[in-house]
Amino acid sequence: MESMRDTAVVVTGAGGGIGAALARSFAERGARVVINDLDADKARAVAAETGQIAVPGDASDIVPEAMEALGGTIDIFCANAGIAPRGGPEAPEAVWEAAWDVNVMAHVRASRALLPDWLERGSGRFVATVSAAGLLTALGSAPYSVSKHAALAFAEWLSVTYRHRGIAVHAICPQGVRTDMLENAGAMGRTMLEPGAIEAEQVAQALHEGIAEDRFLILPHPEAAEYATARAADPERWLRGMNRAQQKLER
Repeated sequence: MESMRDTAVVVTGAGGGIGAALARSFAERGARVVINDLDADKARAVAAETGQIAVPGDASDIVPEAMEALGGTIDIFCANAGIAPRGGPEAPEAVWEAAWDVNVMAHVRASRALLPDWLERGSGRFVATVSAAGLLTALGSAPYSVSKHAALAFAEWLSVTYRHRGIAVHAICPQGVRTDMLENAGAMGRTMLEPGAIEAEQVAQALHEGIAEDRFLILPHPEAAEYATARAADPERWLRGMNRAQQKLER
């Protein structure tokens, strides 16, 4: 296990699931970790368990308080908080707005606050928990699919714009992960994702391997690369196949 002693890390949405697994993995490697979650009790519980720092609140504006808690600097920011509402165009405006705000704009706001310091010192690492839905799609959830595509696009933009200035960016794109989000995915989501679901700790391990190799795209499910390749090579065949899956789920 590589050492990250004294590395200053922030993980949003760290009260459970992938976020908690990420926070534990950084703490185990010697990092100083801010545990952020909208649920203050969950954030404090993970912080107490790991011996780290709880800074509850909205992930969108956590940077100043987290930076102060870590002594004035952040080395790694994990934009992990996310929501997965179900539905399509019929979903209420508020549902679409919430998905966009949490899954995309929280990343934009965090980077806006982080970049001045990172660019001045020529280093910083931004980790976006995206989902394979950002590479492919998620049946049954248009707000999630659309916002996760945007989250991946924003991470790509950050990487191509700032990598020559010392900013590293990683996009984690797992498929099914055994978390509360999977439990709440509805029958359609669980049917698609449960058979190949992995533990949150495996996602954290995949991230650390990707950091060691300085890889942008982190695929805890390696088969996602094959699916993405097939989608790009023959979009019509991919869409027909996904539509067949949709029809089976509707029966």
